[in-house]
Amino acid sequence: MQMIRYSSCTAAKLYSLYKAISKAFLCQTRCLFERMFSVRTLEGPYFCFAMACLQLLFLLLMYQRSSSSWSGAFMEKLPDKWDYSKLHDVYFNLSFFSPASTEDLHYCPPKSPLLVGPIKVNFHNVPNMKRIIRKNPYVQRGGLYTPRHCVAQYKTAILVPHRNRETHLRQLLYFLHPFLQRQQLHYRIYVINQAGNGTFNRAKLLNIGVREALKDDEWDCLFLHDVDLIPENDYNLYVCDELCPKHVSSAMNKFNYRLPYRNFFGGVTAVTPEQYLRMNGFPNSYWGWGGEDDEIANRVHYAGMNIVRVPLDIGRYKMIKHGPDEGNNANEKRFDMLTKSYKYWKVDGMNSLEYKCISKQLTSLYTNITADIGEAPIEDKNSAPES
Repeated sequence: MQMIRYSSCTAAKLYSLYKAISKAFLCQTRCLFERMFSVRTLEGPYFCFAMACLQLLFLLLMYQRSSSSWSGAFMEKLPDKWDYSKLHDVYFNLSFFSPASTEDLHYCPPKSPLLVGPIKVNFHNVPNMKRIIRKNPYVQRGGLYTPRHCVAQYKTAILVPHRNRETHLRQLLYFLHPFLQRQQLHYRIYVINQAGNGTFNRAKLLNIGVREALKDDEWDCLFLHDVDLIPENDYNLYVCDELCPKHVSSAMNKFNYRLPYRNFFGGVTAVTPEQYLRMNGFPNSYWGWGGEDDEIANRVHYAGMNIVRVPLDIGRYKMIKHGPDEGNNANEKRFDMLTKSYKYWKVDGMNSLEYKCISKQLTSLYTNITADIGEAPIEDKNSAPES
């Protein structure tokens, strides 16, 4: 569901509405003139004009009814400017509602009453797992949560590729669990680990996460989430745009809260399962750091879709500082691979995914998936597959 104020998808909707209204108006105007010049009575033109007005009103009402109730409520309540000097604790007021009996449960409102806006995020102290578990008593095994006092209207799976980043993972879990609870979502956090010490392949891990998550539930939305990014505003709703893949982390502190370049699609992104499969997911051939985010941005367009972005004042994220990861050196052939991506995007992705699921464990705070994804080709590392 669309949660941002300005996007190419919104423009497309408005343009479609404009064409429909213009067509109806021209049709009725022609009818009016025909009657004015062929019928001498006054009843014909007035009747035809009245019908044109009624049809126009009908079109506007139908368009308004077809708009998402989430989107409408969200857009009407947004302030013009956020004050990031006034921050709230991410756990503030989470116990405001008491649990309701099953018989008394109603659907959660489009706009959660728990939202506070800017969240205080700092990395001075690394919380241990016991503390995170204690502060999130209603998170079920596997990192599954559903609101206690209402029925969630949306189901989101969070997919986090991971290897040897336990400190960052604890920071993410500490902030992300209450952040999502404030939005009254039904959600589950998946952490996808790459077994062994071979070259890291983030893209393939995300493909594995999507496949394994879809075995568990019919998720409305898939969030592809880097382990070192923490959201700073809980009005940045973790739901998908129904028409377009959504770039969520549009403003990172690493880039001074601006896009580093126009086609940037990295960090945190949101896609529906249908959108993910339509663009054949990520390529499985990107071993090492870099390139796969630009590749998936290309695939969005190859599949006939557009990228929408959360506004910069809402899509703010803080990145946890860290050095280079062992086994995740820069992919030296990523630029050459990107120039050839249009040749192989239909054959390298979800439809060619091969892996061995070593384990799938339900821990207290997340579903831990460990997979053997194989090794980067020795004879031609980072090379793109032939079409």
